[in-house]
Amino acid sequence: MDLPPLLKVDALSHAYGNQPVVRELSFSLGRGRIGCLLGPSGCGKTTVLRCIAGFETAQSGRIALNGTVVSGPGTAVPPEKRRIGMVFQDYALFPHLRVRDNIAFGLQTVPRDARTARVAELAKLAGLEAVLEKYPHELSGGQQQRVALARALAPRPELLLLDEPFSNLDVELRERLSIEVREIIQASGATAVLVTHDQQEAFAMADEIGILHDGRIQQWAAPYDLYHRPANRFVADFVGQGVFLPARVLAPDRLEIELGVLHCAGEGAPSSVLEVLLRPDDVVHDDASPTKAEVLHKAFRGAEILYTLRLESGRRVLALVPSHHNHALGERIGIRLDVDHVVAFQPEA
Repeated sequence: MDLPPLLKVDALSHAYGNQPVVRELSFSLGRGRIGCLLGPSGCGKTTVLRCIAGFETAQSGRIALNGTVVSGPGTAVPPEKRRIGMVFQDYALFPHLRVRDNIAFGLQTVPRDARTARVAELAKLAGLEAVLEKYPHELSGGQQQRVALARALAPRPELLLLDEPFSNLDVELRERLSIEVREIIQASGATAVLVTHDQQEAFAMADEIGILHDGRIQQWAAPYDLYHRPANRFVADFVGQGVFLPARVLAPDRLEIELGVLHCAGEGAPSSVLEVLLRPDDVVHDDASPTKAEVLHKAFRGAEILYTLRLESGRRVLALVPSHHNHALGERIGIRLDVDHVVAFQPEA
């Protein structure tokens, strides 16, 4: 039997003055899962988080936590009664308290022995045992983030909310810490919702991701499906990198683009002309291929180089190539298609 979702958001709408920010937004999240609201600045994702936490009262819609409505018509459970933990963008640690006391802050009503045991448990889980007697200003950014996470988890909340938790960290630390934080949340058994504009952060942390645009969820899916099976053109454009090439429909299961014929699981083409999304991993470098493209730009990424290539028509594609294939700008290199998932949409008006 399927368990009911721990978090269910149904037709949530909210506005600031006359400006709608969230529009009829719905999603649900199972217990023990990590969900993410991903989108550009101003899309409404932080407002959704604040409505779930109870810091904002939604104008319409319902929010249920573990089967209990905490926000809806005639219902507004205050934040402190929702059993929700929050990790803020700036961590909001108490500067005058040691790490030990920061973690224990939400445990004042717990007996001392149980409180001490819980702090020790979380310190071990978050790798903070060596810094328990230090103050926040003596810690690195990554350590401060883990203290904030341990403090939020300490009271065993039903749900953990993280608002742009890595935005103050440099890129390298952000990538490493997002993996660490995911492991800590999973080991604790918590259910969590993350808000971010950073795709790599979302992909590293979340089991399920909702792409937000203009206050609505465009698609709620696993990272793999967002990348390979985007529901619409906005998701296709927003997630990952890629370019669109015009395609001619040869048959319901065959499309022709400049680089060749693609076979897809077609169910009847709505028009004779479409545009196909090509990701960098769809274009393979192959010296033996008769199809050539000119190197316009190259971005070194360690193990790989991201090439921007110009086709005969003048259109551009991207190709991710092992970095030992180091070609010069202006050089013509052989390429071929290797497309597993054909993604095609109507041309933009």
